[in-house]
Amino acid sequence: MAPKDSVESNGGTRGTAAGRRKAARYIVPVAVAGVAAATIGLVPALASTGDPDLPKITAQQLIEKIAASDTQQLSGTVKISTDLGIPSLGGLAGSFAQSGGSGGKGESSADPQSRMTELASGTHTLRVAADGPDKQRVSILDNAAEYSLIHNGDQVWAYDSKSNEVYHATGNRAGTEHRAGQKSGEKSGHATAAPEGMPTTPKALAEQVLKAAGPTTSVTVDGTAQVAGRDAYKLLIKPRQNGSTIRSVTVAVDAQNGVPLKFTLLPSSGGKAVVDAGFTKVDFAKPAASSFAFTPPKGAKVTEADDAKAQRKADGAEGLGMFPGAEELGAGGADGKDMKVIGEGWNAIAEIRTPGGSGLPSKASGDVPAEAQQFLDSLGDKVSGPFGSGTVFKTRLVNALVTDDGKVYVGAVTPDMLVKAANGAS
Repeated sequence: MAPKDSVESNGGTRGTAAGRRKAARYIVPVAVAGVAAATIGLVPALASTGDPDLPKITAQQLIEKIAASDTQQLSGTVKISTDLGIPSLGGLAGSFAQSGGSGGKGESSADPQSRMTELASGTHTLRVAADGPDKQRVSILDNAAEYSLIHNGDQVWAYDSKSNEVYHATGNRAGTEHRAGQKSGEKSGHATAAPEGMPTTPKALAEQVLKAAGPTTSVTVDGTAQVAGRDAYKLLIKPRQNGSTIRSVTVAVDAQNGVPLKFTLLPSSGGKAVVDAGFTKVDFAKPAASSFAFTPPKGAKVTEADDAKAQRKADGAEGLGMFPGAEELGAGGADGKDMKVIGEGWNAIAEIRTPGGSGLPSKASGDVPAEAQQFLDSLGDKVSGPFGSGTVFKTRLVNALVTDDGKVYVGAVTPDMLVKAANGAS
């Protein structure tokens, strides 16, 4: 059956955690990019057919096909392009880490906490493999280097070939710091091959979009396509509400096994896709066991997860999570007492109280790194109204209003919708 109606957020909009993170608060929009997945609903629609010639299917049946898919073994190549309209995050995240006093023994260029942020901008080629819930591998390919994240049982290894550095987590540490992408309903508590909140395949992206459902969305089957040599149906998801930054989401679903093969999100502002992720090659045979085996190369620097955690804590950056700023906005929170949701469906907006009840640090305070200040200046616009004053940070997908009195309003909605929400809450 189709997903349940809901406007509750997933991990990106939970309550704020205690404590202020010095470097974390500078790139708010990126930290909450996942909130878009919690503002989408769903209704049945009839299918149309196209090329290739496949049997007719309703949108309801296609959604059920995705939900019922039990394919757990695959390997292939994924091309993912992300254009949020923001600067590249790779070097920026590094500059934040440096400003936070990193460089100690716990820091590693292979640490997934920072490396996987690269997928939030630009175009990347990934090699992926999976063999059930306990074995996954994701490799980010570069011209002259490769970054690999491997999960095998209770072991997680990450290797940066460019720096010859290794990150290692085991047991509970692996499960808590790197849990993501598991099939819904699985009881396994082991890690998967990506930090929480960072989808690396079309399936993971599609599951985020379909997780919340309601009458605010039109869903149809928009013909068929071929993706990576496989026949697929195209599921078209569109908002019925005005004010969303999302125009449509298209998911190409394997006609045989129900696995999403391609995911495309178009913005209401027009232009190219915000996210376009799809298999260019895929094989559903059992991957070789060697795909999930890893031994640190000779001479490689190995950093244990506990050491990395201790170093981040010493640097005042403990719990940054997948995106810098995630902990500041409560991605690691549990009780939700400092967060509430305004509106519903595609127009749902999270209102979050920041720790200490203060806005962004000022340029005059000298507490903002130069590159971070440049980033903020490129995204932020000053706004005011009955709520007071604040700064709106804009991307092509998620926008955030940070008020001077320490509230954050964020969602996949236009800046005007954020200001309206703030005025209504004042």
